[in-house]
Amino acid sequence: MTQRVELATVMDRLAVDGVVTDYAVAVDDGDWEAYRGLFTPDGRADYRSAGGIEGGAGSVAAWLAESLEAFPVRQHLIVNRRVRFGVLERDAGDTALVQADYVSPMGFAAAGGGPAAPGPVSGGRCSFGLLRTEDGWRLREVVVREKWRRSPQGAQAAAGG
Repeated sequence: MTQRVELATVMDRLAVDGVVTDYAVAVDDGDWEAYRGLFTPDGRADYRSAGGIEGGAGSVAAWLAESLEAFPVRQHLIVNRRVRFGVLERDAGDTALVQADYVSPMGFAAAGGGPAAPGPVSGGRCSFGLLRTEDGWRLREVVVREKWRRSPQGAQAAAGG
């Protein structure tokens, strides 16, 4: 590999990592416009393993907005990122696959603006399929594979469950 190719690979890796980070921040902040903007026009997300839906980025963003309304405090921690670049139409590096583990603690709104009450915590692995576009790297597919979930005592009662 030449230094030029190595530098391009590093730059792509940083850009892909930035998209994954932007994804987590958009979900945590409830910025559904930014969430939709991270996807290709035909981009899809699959949250079925976590009790959610699978569909286009717009419909999934609407579902997330409604589903996460009860948990105004969210913090997705996405770690152990494994990035692999692929080939599309004989040009190396046009696609990327990121597999990453996540932990996602959530909290209920607190009365009087105090600290959030603890909510459920889940963890698992996400697969992010990305495509290089004229506008930079975009998500073509996100698949969430929830492996575990823990609810603190009283969290179900606080959520009305």
